[in-house]
Amino acid sequence: MSNYWTPQLYVKFKNGTFMPVPEVGDPEDVTGGMTAYYLQRRGDDHNEKLHAFPEGFRMIAGDPFTRSFGNNSAAKAISYSCLGGPNLPETNNMPNYNCPGGLRAQVFFPSCWNGKDVDTPDHKSHMSYPVGQEYNNGACPPDFPVHMISLFYEVLYDTSRFLDQWEGDQHPFVFSNGDATGYGLHGDFVNGWDIDVLQRAVDECTDDSGQVEKCPVLTQFTGQECQECRLPEQVDEVNDGHLEKLPGCNPVTGPGARAVPQQCNDGVKLGVKQTNYVDLTASKKWEYVGCGRDNIGDRALTGPSWSRDNTTVESCVDFCSKEGFSYAGLENKGECFCGDKLNEKYAPRDGFMGACVMKCTGNQDQVCGGWAAMSVYHACPDNGPCANNEEFGKAAATTAKVQRAAIEAPVVLKKKVRRHPREMVVA
Repeated sequence: MSNYWTPQLYVKFKNGTFMPVPEVGDPEDVTGGMTAYYLQRRGDDHNEKLHAFPEGFRMIAGDPFTRSFGNNSAAKAISYSCLGGPNLPETNNMPNYNCPGGLRAQVFFPSCWNGKDVDTPDHKSHMSYPVGQEYNNGACPPDFPVHMISLFYEVLYDTSRFLDQWEGDQHPFVFSNGDATGYGLHGDFVNGWDIDVLQRAVDECTDDSGQVEKCPVLTQFTGQECQECRLPEQVDEVNDGHLEKLPGCNPVTGPGARAVPQQCNDGVKLGVKQTNYVDLTASKKWEYVGCGRDNIGDRALTGPSWSRDNTTVESCVDFCSKEGFSYAGLENKGECFCGDKLNEKYAPRDGFMGACVMKCTGNQDQVCGGWAAMSVYHACPDNGPCANNEEFGKAAATTAKVQRAAIEAPVVLKKKVRRHPREMVVA
């Protein structure tokens, strides 16, 4: 798959702490994503061939250290749209007025390639914006003759929920790289496409509606399938809640002079952060099976259930065990379901981490499923193996494999998909 990235926006509270700003429609900041558009922007020749990104290609748009406007194409390609606010044009910095419908951060990548280097040390020099007045349209310069498909990112942040943190007419927002102006917004792209598939999509998917369903070249997946296709965090670092400082070595800077890269020892280590289950194999002889699905009209577990504001993994397992059931499932932060048989079509699938991302109502350090997603635990058989599903990280050293329902996994994502609340291209 391709990698798409922009820095996280944080709010700086009046007490000096920082917290991630969620995206519009995702107040718990667990299901949102980023809109990545693939746009067919040609030059003066409307029959000009647009090219797919080559294998191994990567690039960056924007400059994480800039804190003022550069008045060139690269600077103009970083912009903001204030939704539901004053009827004002887009800006190149974060505006100092409220955006009731959210602040949309936008990154437009250069689309002209030198035709030789799939990457350069600065991840920029092999690319150029089109010549002329517009950064997002026009012909390519002679030294960068290969016109590629245009790539455009959007992230819609729910900034209006923090109105009480403004200092007069000064907004309280800062990106994770320490940029309080917005000029330092930037985007990263690492190509992972099947090149032939992307080229066919560029050539053949020309419907003006922009609806991905009208591009048969691409394999279609549901939003639920895309939410389930996750990876565990690979940096053991606290990056949510109220933080004393921004993650990493990123003091708040701007406006004015360029920021200077900082060196510090923040104690952060690479490695899987925290598993999304609780190890009960020793204490209760229950094993974590994985993250499966559920359906309100056709439950995965059909035994007794409850919903509480103090739910923990242990309380749900204890409840199901006391009631004489061998399966316990936690869902939607505080719901607990019991059963003796797990509906196979909702069982966890090998290769899919699942959408169990919600913190338990009774313990914020534990995971209790998600929306239509269930954290499934099973009572270990007497004198039999008792081992957690460690596919996406382990909480204890075990060797036995958990037996899970054998359900065929879908093929690798290579399509444009709709993710609430935004659209995202996955390649």
